Amino acid sequence: MARASLTMRWPLQALMALAAGLAQAASLAWPGHGQPLWWLQLLSLAVLARLVRPGAGAVVSWQRGALIGGVFATAWLSGTFWWLFISMHTYGGLPAPLAVAAVLALAAFLGSYYAVVLGLFCRLAPVHQGGAALFFGALWLLAELARGIWWTGFPWGAGGYAHVDGPLAPLARYVGVYGLGAVAAALAMGVVQLRLADLRRWRILALLLALAAVLAGATAQRFCAVNLCHTPSQPQPPALSLELLQGNIPQDEKFQPGSGVPVALQWYAAVLRDAKADLVVAPETAIPLLPQQLIPGYLEGIQQRYAQGPQAALVGIPLGDETLGYTNSVLGMGPATQATPYRYDKHHLVPFGEFIPPFFKWFTAMMDIPLGDFNRGSVGQASFVWKGQRIAPNICYEDLFGEELGARFIDPAQAPTVFVNFSNIGWFGNSVAIDQHLHISRMRALEFERPMVRATNTGATAIIDHRGVVTHQLERHTRGVLRGDVQGRGLSAQTGWAITPYAWWVARWGLWPLWALGGLALVAALLARGVHRARGG
Repeated sequence: MARASLTMRWPLQALMALAAGLAQAASLAWPGHGQPLWWLQLLSLAVLARLVRPGAGAVVSWQRGALIGGVFATAWLSGTFWWLFISMHTYGGLPAPLAVAAVLALAAFLGSYYAVVLGLFCRLAPVHQGGAALFFGALWLLAELARGIWWTGFPWGAGGYAHVDGPLAPLARYVGVYGLGAVAAALAMGVVQLRLADLRRWRILALLLALAAVLAGATAQRFCAVNLCHTPSQPQPPALSLELLQGNIPQDEKFQPGSGVPVALQWYAAVLRDAKADLVVAPETAIPLLPQQLIPGYLEGIQQRYAQGPQAALVGIPLGDETLGYTNSVLGMGPATQATPYRYDKHHLVPFGEFIPPFFKWFTAMMDIPLGDFNRGSVGQASFVWKGQRIAPNICYEDLFGEELGARFIDPAQAPTVFVNFSNIGWFGNSVAIDQHLHISRMRALEFERPMVRATNTGATAIIDHRGVVTHQLERHTRGVLRGDVQGRGLSAQTGWAITPYAWWVARWGLWPLWALGGLALVAALLARGVHRARGG
């Protein structure tokens, strides 16, 4: 009878896990207005925590916990990056059923990390101690790290991004987006623990109060850091005037010789010629041809224009040849770069788009997408130095990998003062992917306390200040130029702006400190479990 009753409960558990997972996806950028909802992310995690920690003496088996975690994560991730369907079906020609199956398969594969850690939680979590909340947060951290690193890594939609506007945001400069996600998970489980009759509530309350005190201190520090509590004694460095170009070339025409290519070449050349700002930025593959494919003098004409004046430009363009290989790159142009032009080559390539993973040629053969096998640039490439600013490019979803951007901070004297993202989200139509990517860039600005400038093909072309606030944004899916200023940060120790704690430790050790914290929590749980059994618990 008990087994039958448990079986009857599973459909409801699965439905609740499904709904909570979809809510977590929506919390990252609410469909329609695109804003993150930190409270909804906490609520979705609290529902998940309640499903695996029902209380009243009830125990969820590790098998059931893994199933709950798998359903939650698959719903969350498929609801987050469902727009991959657009690139595969609308632009790639993959039949709709196969495109849907591919998105679900990817979500289920990445969701398996969360299934494993939820199974571990149900098997190993402390029974009579408030440490269950910390253990839940640590396991969540391990799952997020695994998803973000293993198998080339795809951490898009990590839970911490929902908190870019929330009360946890001040912690980003210390622990990064993965740390924010872990704190949110611990808070969600802590709230659930308060309702469990078999725990001493004062312990959980003390834990929550301690976390609240940390948050209050971090918030106060951030409040003062943005010049609300004091005025810096040193003058701010001069701001750069910007012109960010958004060509809005339809994705199905972008690489077509008879339509998108001539439009792009003509429009970008004209705007680059007439620009007035200190720095002009054209997005990823703004020039959609290799230099040797351009009409003679086209690229040289643009370079010569910037070699003669007090302006500079950063332009997205593919480079290379059949012998040396190809790169997705950015060219820097200006008076100081005439002899040896600045070049940045994309490091973190997109699977199936810029390289084909082993054993998957059969999959890419079913799509009609211009695929390439690109070379990787190195991690920590030099910044583009212009008017006293160190400007660090990143291309496409490279800003998703904060640990790789952090490699540029190993030497504070050469650390970037401004980040620039070059993107083309046109592959995903007018979807929530645009909002999600904007919030990813905002999180990087928070973690490093550096402005993030974004030049994109269709949106969101924007200027984000060092607090993660969008100060300027161009209307999406329009052809135009966004004009504004950016204030570089961290130019010298005298200004009071150095590097954040997150930038300091991630530059030296990558994400290993977070792995170590999660691993220590797992070992501690195993030891506590052994002690509990030895005492006859």
